Amino acid sequence: MGGSKENRHTPGVDHWSIAVKGGEALEKEWRNEIPIPRGGPHRACIVVDGRLMVIGGQEGDFMAKPGSPIFKCSRRNEVVYGDVYVLDDGNQWKVLPSMPKPDSHIKFAWALVNHSIIIAGGTTEKHPETKKMVLNGEVFQFNLDTLKWSIVRKLPFRVKTTLVGYCEGWFYFTSGQRDKGPLDPSPKKVKGDMYRTKLKL
Repeated sequence: MGGSKENRHTPGVDHWSIAVKGGEALEKEWRNEIPIPRGGPHRACIVVDGRLMVIGGQEGDFMAKPGSPIFKCSRRNEVVYGDVYVLDDGNQWKVLPSMPKPDSHIKFAWALVNHSIIIAGGTTEKHPETKKMVLNGEVFQFNLDTLKWSIVRKLPFRVKTTLVGYCEGWFYFTSGQRDKGPLDPSPKKVKGDMYRTKLKL
C-alpha cells in the first residue's frame, strides 16, 4: 500500500490485497482496495485488532536523474507528516490522533507492546535554515485503548530506518542510519549495532 509512483517522487495512494491461507495465495490476482487518504513512502503499516493502520510517512523523495551512468539522484521537496489513519470495519478510512511530531522512515521501526504501538526514531521536518534532513531520537507510544500518543524513551542517538523488536520485556533496535552527533541531527553513518532496554508499559 502507498509508497511512491514510478518516478519515486509522486505519492502513491494505491492499496491492494490478496487472500492467503497456509502460506498459499487463494486468488490469482490482487484486488484493488480503498485508496489511502494520504499517499507516500516510508510509513508504518500495521494490522492490529483486525484493523489496518498507516502511520506517518512523507510525500516526495529523491528522483533518479535520467540517463545517469552512475544512477545519480536529485533532491526534491519532501513533506514529512505524522498523520494516522485506520481502515475501520473494512469500509472507510478514519483519522486518528497524529503523532507528537512528523515522522518518516519508520517502515520497520515499530512493535506491538501491551496493546500499544511503539515506534523508534525516524526523520522529521527538515532544518529550517540548512534544509538538511533531521533525525528523530524518541521512542513514541500510541496507546490503542486511549488513542493517545506519548514519548516513553530517548534513544542513545537519533536514527532512521531502524528495525525494532520486543521480547520478554526487552525492547530492541538495530541497524539504520544514525546522526552526526549530539549537536547535529543530520544523518551520517549506517550502523549494524544492536541495543536494548527494559520496557514496561
